[in-house]
Amino acid sequence: MNTPNFQRIINIGILAHVDAGKTTLTENLLHLAGAIKTPGSVDKGSSVSDSLEIEKQRGISIKASSLSFTLENIRFNIIDTPGHIDFSSEIDRSLKVIDAAILLISAVEGVQAHSYSIANALKELKIPFVICVNKIDRAGSDFENVISEIQEELDIKIFPILSIINEADQNANIFDLWKEKQLNFVSETGLENLSLFSEKILEQYLDGGFPDSIDIVEEAKTVCKQQKLIPIIPASLKNNIGTKELVEIVSNWIEPLSFDKSEEISGYIFKLENHPQIGQCAHIRLFSGNLENRQEVYNQTNNSFFKISQIHKFFAGKPENLGKLSAGDTGIISSSEDLKPGDIIGKKILEINDFQFNKPLLLVKVSPENNSDIPKLAEALSILNKEDPSLNFVWHKSDNEMTIDLMGEIQADIIITTLLSRFSIKAEISNSSVIYKETVAGIGEGFAKYWMPKPCWAIIKLRIEPGKLGSGVVYQSELSTDKIQKKYQNEIERTIPKALKQGIKGWEVTDLSITLIDGEDHEVHSRPGDFVIATPMAVMKGLQEIGTTLLEPKYLYEITAEEELLGNIAGDLTNMRAEIGSPNFSGGKFKMQGKIPVSEAIKYLPRFNSITGGKGKIKFVFAGYKPCSNEDGVIREYKGINPLDESKWILHARGAYKAD
Repeated sequence: MNTPNFQRIINIGILAHVDAGKTTLTENLLHLAGAIKTPGSVDKGSSVSDSLEIEKQRGISIKASSLSFTLENIRFNIIDTPGHIDFSSEIDRSLKVIDAAILLISAVEGVQAHSYSIANALKELKIPFVICVNKIDRAGSDFENVISEIQEELDIKIFPILSIINEADQNANIFDLWKEKQLNFVSETGLENLSLFSEKILEQYLDGGFPDSIDIVEEAKTVCKQQKLIPIIPASLKNNIGTKELVEIVSNWIEPLSFDKSEEISGYIFKLENHPQIGQCAHIRLFSGNLENRQEVYNQTNNSFFKISQIHKFFAGKPENLGKLSAGDTGIISSSEDLKPGDIIGKKILEINDFQFNKPLLLVKVSPENNSDIPKLAEALSILNKEDPSLNFVWHKSDNEMTIDLMGEIQADIIITTLLSRFSIKAEISNSSVIYKETVAGIGEGFAKYWMPKPCWAIIKLRIEPGKLGSGVVYQSELSTDKIQKKYQNEIERTIPKALKQGIKGWEVTDLSITLIDGEDHEVHSRPGDFVIATPMAVMKGLQEIGTTLLEPKYLYEITAEEELLGNIAGDLTNMRAEIGSPNFSGGKFKMQGKIPVSEAIKYLPRFNSITGGKGKIKFVFAGYKPCSNEDGVIREYKGINPLDESKWILHARGAYKAD
């Protein structure tokens, strides 16, 4: 049992580009705390945090894992996140519950695409973090160059605490930079950065001597806790070099986010999984209040109450029944009720950031190899969708078509493997398409009259007009409750998002304003369901009258490559309908930014690597949706019964016509 006394709690995320050493660090930390006898190996599939069989087989993390241990009177709740961008929804949810982070960067590869996204997220969300430059024992390690890259590309001022001896060698090690008082690139970078925020150090530094090492460390700790400087250390985690030092830095050099100590319950479910011993596990961060076994708790997300069966915590990968959970801590609650990632627990208003690294931008069809497995596949995808709502699973029963949204090809491969290994279903993914959207092309009205066959009565008139790009859907009512009662108007408002799931070009409709301007209910014949039926009819009539414009997803790209390749790359970008920014030149290389359609970008990486010989860098960050022509986008048929076919729609809604 690993529940010694502790004085404080730190919920810390371990984040990095793929294969930078996150899981190795987690194993080292568990070993340091005495939670495991020997650190597991990612390559051998023996790591504690990579618990899924598919993770052990692939040697990669695909799910965020939550583990706890106690060290130096601190309860550390570690969230080891996947490094591949295809599983960024796991990181999105993890960022909502951590107090601090460790960002791992490879000393060989340097700042990679995902490192850039993670650093920007941590800065935007004001989450304190430390940087660990791993793999200093590998051939090609260049700590000084990585320091320069971090400061230039991530726009971060760093403070190095340790330096390296025997870099790029199996015997590489680290030493205290400031006790040794060595003036070199690493220490001078730290002194120059610290001098920007400490007059005391600036005066000593300008005098020409090496400032007092005690002064340096104490001043640096103060500045780092203010997040003006980011502490950084080198490490060889494979050889367990740097682990102890990271614990010391997290404990003493950064100031984790504080939590609410009030007694009112507020919590956030950030992960759902099925455990072989305890069944459905909902991982929760409790921001305030206390939870206990068999307690009844309010689920704010679906406006219902549920009873907690048991509260567990994972120590070294094994669940331990805690019986209770206190504010600031993370744990696992099991319940017979329906819980899902993103649920907010308790009645207290909880401000949860809505940050997203990336949105699923690919729509794919999932089909069983054997048609008799269609119901089984639908059930399996429903379970996976519950665990990861970003999949957005839809089953169009009229043609037995099942679709999910994905980030990329790696995730698609993992889904197929999971369906086989976990559910014994052979399936395939096909018909991959970038996810487009629609918006209205002008201003108009949508009108629907549903009053036959009685008993029914719902008359609705909507004003529909374009909104700003990225504004989503804005709904309001200008209609008196004398014409349509409030309870019926509530049904209209609730139905609008569902009515916009498919527009006249087959895609979700967004960035528009819808206003209820007229209508009528009936004292005898009207029922709430009548307005649920009429609302999609009015919406689709309005969209048909006004017309819609396709919206395509765009990436913000940043390219760094040799100067002589500028012409070839600029030509490629032009052919891909990309915006081309003005290049900046430095050291024989150019750097250029702009926006590019996702549909073009996802095909370009192999050619870019070929042109640059693998030495160029290209980063993609989701940059929203922009209008495009029908020719440059994709128009789909409406799936299911279209509300424009009023007779079929009404019969279907009343259960007299069986279809999707």
